[in-house]
This record gives sequence, C-alpha cells and structure tokens, in this order.
Amino acid sequence: MKLIKLLILLIIVSSCDTKNHDTVAQKNDYDKYLVATPVKTTSKYFELWNSKIRLDSMQLTSFGIVGGEYHRYFQQTGDIQYLQKAEKSLKKAVEIANIGKPGYYRTLARNYISQHRFREALQLADSAAAIGGDDAERQSLFFDVHMELGNYQVAEKYLDSLKNMSDFGYMIRLAKWNDYKGDLDTTINFMELARTKAESSKNEELMLWSYTNLGDYYGHAGRIQDSYNQYLKALAIDNDNAYAKKGIAWIVFSNDKNPEEAIRILDAVTQTYKAPDYFLLIAEIADYMGDDLIRTKNLDQFFTRVKGTAYGDMYNAYTLGLYVEETKQYDQALVLAQKEVENRPTPESYSWLGYSYLKNGNLKKALEIVDTYVYGKTFEPTLLLQAAEVYKANGQLQKVTALKGELIGALYELGPNMEKQVHDL
Repeated sequence: MKLIKLLILLIIVSSCDTKNHDTVAQKNDYDKYLVATPVKTTSKYFELWNSKIRLDSMQLTSFGIVGGEYHRYFQQTGDIQYLQKAEKSLKKAVEIANIGKPGYYRTLARNYISQHRFREALQLADSAAAIGGDDAERQSLFFDVHMELGNYQVAEKYLDSLKNMSDFGYMIRLAKWNDYKGDLDTTINFMELARTKAESSKNEELMLWSYTNLGDYYGHAGRIQDSYNQYLKALAIDNDNAYAKKGIAWIVFSNDKNPEEAIRILDAVTQTYKAPDYFLLIAEIADYMGDDLIRTKNLDQFFTRVKGTAYGDMYNAYTLGLYVEETKQYDQALVLAQKEVENRPTPESYSWLGYSYLKNGNLKKALEIVDTYVYGKTFEPTLLLQAAEVYKANGQLQKVTALKGELIGALYELGPNMEKQVHDL
C-alpha cells in the first residue's frame, strides 16, 4: 500500500513538473506592456497637413499624407472610423491627381483590402495598371488581391513575375504562397529570410511585420517558445502592439491553460484597441472557463460593433461562426455564407457555405461543396474540422479518420474549446 501511494505521489509530482516545463509565458516578460496609455490620434505633423485641406482644396500632397496618418491611427486603435477617413482622403487624391495617380489608386486599393472590399480593390488595381507606373508595385498588388479573392493561379503568375530574392516584399509573399500550399517549413524559411532583411535594414515597420508573422507561423508549427519570443520582440519595438499581445494571450490560453490570465491580457488591450474580434476572443475564453457573465458581456460588445454598416464585410466569418455555434440561426448563416462566396470565393468562404448547409440539414449539398471547393484546397484547421463534420454526417468515415489525425496535431491552433469536438469525430 505504501508503494502504491508513493507511485501516485511520483506521478502527481511528475505531472506538475511537466506542466511547469510546458508553460511558456511569464508575467514579468510582458506585464510592463499592459499599462493602458491613451493612443494619440493626432500630431503636429498631421495637424500641419490637415490644416492645408479646405472644402475646395486641391492640395494633393496633403490628402495623401493625411490618408496615411489616418491609416496609421486605424492600426493603432482598431477603430474603423480612421480607415474610412483614410479612404475619403485617398479618394480625393485620386480625383485631383495628374502626376502619380497610379500610386494613389494602389494605396486606395490597399485601403479597400483592409475593409475586405476585394472586388473594388481589384478594379482600382486595374485602373492603376492601365495608366502604368512601378511594375513591382503593380504586380505585388495584383498578387495580394487575387490571393484574397481565391484566384490562386492568377496570383502565382504575378508572384513569378516579381521574383527577387533580395526584396523583402517578394519574400513575404513567397512565404504567404507556401503557407497557402501547406508547406509550413518553407513558409517559415522565407519569413526568417525576410526577418533578416528587415533587421539588416533597421526598418522597424518591416521588423514588426516579420516578428508578428513569424510568431503566428511558429505557433502553427508547434514552436510555442519561438512564437512567444517573436511577439516579445515586436512589443520591444512597439509597446502598444495589440496583435502581439493577442498572440501572447493565445499562448497563455491554449498552451499554458491559464484562461484567467489570458483574459487579463486582453482586457488590458481592449481598453485602447477596439477591433471587434478581440472581444469575441475574450468571450471564447470565458466560455471555456464557464463564466457566462464575461462571455455574454463580450459577445454583446462584438455584436454592438459589427451590427452597423461601418465594418461592412470585414467580420462576416466571425459572425457566421456565431450564427452557427452560438445563436443557432442557421438560415441567416446560409444567407451570409452565400454572400461571402460572392464577395470572396475562397476555400474559407465555401467551407462556411458547406457547413451552413450541413446545419440546415442539407447533407448532400454540404458534401458536394466541401468535395469541390474545400477538401485538399486548404490546410486551415478550423476549415478541416468543418469538412470532417460534413464527411462524418455523410458517412465517409475514412476521410474523417484522416482529417482527425491532422486536427489532433493542430489542437493548439484550434484552442481548448475545440478539443472535445475533435476527439468526438
């Protein structure tokens, strides 16, 4: 009996040691970045150029600079009003420009990409290309838009025309292309090359891009410590970087299994950063904790922000998830999924369409869509889980087994809430 008790004690101690060993995030690393400071959405530089704009203004330079500053404020606050103000300034610049018009078209197109207005962005890219200008900028924009629209063969042609291994922009697009193909090792390799390029140039904007993207890719690869380190490097440059803090919160939640701490981090972020998906993530973590008060409060915050017209189609995928999993409004989910396919016919949009048909009881239609547009065309764990559920409902258990194996390896990305769903396949 004493021997059995001793063995149980050793197992408990061993389990505790393993848990501590697996814990990645440490409060003393990131606590100093959680102090909420008001975001400055003006500056002497901004006021100088903004003052040059009048109702009948023809100050082209002013509109371009002010538009750029508004975009920066959007990145810092997550507040859609600044992205819309940037759009307004850039549209005026396009209207009055005689010299440099293609550049203004392209900048406005990137604003539309941020707003998920991809077809309008493509029209602007075409307008810029019709005039001429920088070939690399033109090809880069076409690659970006066609990737967002799911026109992957067209995007690949533009990527091939860009080929320049000394160019940061080419390397990050090559990384994105390999991520789409599911080659994560190659994706990380090119992103690491891009990081080296950014660091050697001492360009902080490119360094931030590299660190946060590598943080994501390392997480996909199960390299959680490396992921965490990249987010910390991003915060060392930009103390207020909401995306890096969100990345750390996910590590704390999904890897370290400390949901209370993850919510503390995100609560600090949302004091000054207002993007709707941050509130949705808090609700997801609260659901795992069984805290219905926090969950409901943050779901309300999400719906309050996206129910108007300001965000347009930017949060359709998130809303689809809530229609299906939270409110059970399957008919509305189907309507929204059909709209997403029209706007953006990607494997993700089709996956939501197939999943919505499944929830509406149309198993055959769900299977047809997943077979045609999703299976073998994406490596995104959430979409693979949806595909597995469609196959299970249609009795195709061999495919379910194959997908289940992949999904078990992606539980960190899916999060603790999805673990039971995967094992129940």
